[in-house]
Amino acid sequence: MTLLDPLQIRRHFGQAAAGFDDVAVLAREAGKRLFESLDYLDDRQPEVILEVGCGTGHNAALLKKRWPRARVIALDSALPMLRQAKAQAGWWKPFQRVAGDAAQLPLADASVDLLVSNLCLPFVNDLADTLAGFRRVLKPDGLLLCSTYGSETLGELDYAFAQADTLPHVHPFVPIASFGDALMRAGFRDPVIDRDVFTLTYPDLPALMAELRALGYANARGDRRRTLTGRARFAAATRAYEALRQADGRLPSTWEVLYAHAWAPAAGTPIRQQGQDIAAVPLSAIPIRRRQS
Repeated sequence: MTLLDPLQIRRHFGQAAAGFDDVAVLAREAGKRLFESLDYLDDRQPEVILEVGCGTGHNAALLKKRWPRARVIALDSALPMLRQAKAQAGWWKPFQRVAGDAAQLPLADASVDLLVSNLCLPFVNDLADTLAGFRRVLKPDGLLLCSTYGSETLGELDYAFAQADTLPHVHPFVPIASFGDALMRAGFRDPVIDRDVFTLTYPDLPALMAELRALGYANARGDRRRTLTGRARFAAATRAYEALRQADGRLPSTWEVLYAHAWAPAAGTPIRQQGQDIAAVPLSAIPIRRRQS
């Protein structure tokens, strides 16, 4: 397992907080599509809603608007993000901002009706264990709505830097089969996965790298290079990426987004605790709806 550095992740997102909304176009679109699932599910009225990895609070504000009587808790590990979220919270019945780690939620068992997490899961080290923590805080029959980046994400960037050196430059994003398996291992029932593939384009490699830093997506792998990449290696990566330049003169960047909704087990159902394992299930047992953007 490739371990990410949680301190670096918090630092990167903290540094990105002030300008995050200016560049988070894909994150907002992913959140919009994730929320579409709510329109097709039962007409429930949740009392407690938790957003894990709330960032600047955009989605938490939408959840509060949709369910104004609900207690909405917006959780993030980066304090500067929570400070930015204060502007979204409003003064009349605001949502609650909480500093906390997605992998160790500071909430009681069975205390949440709806848990939402948009593009936070790519930055945890143990996906199934984190999802088990999500299931722990959900009430019986509570709803999970989450998204993550799939394994095709930043494939061009990964390829380009692989031509320059042998050290990793891109996070290890989850394959769709592993995502479904992690949901089942965590104890969720009836998961459904949707998939989108977006192609964003950039004038050059430095522009892509600058946007990744602005999003807080800089390399936080534990096995990353601890010194500067160097001109020669960056030039080699640039040449490799240039070979992928499109007819319109721009460089493509693939972003695969996986969305899931699933239910916490009914009361009395034996469920996996964090740190435990159960048998995997075949991907064919999980409905997958594929879309292309």
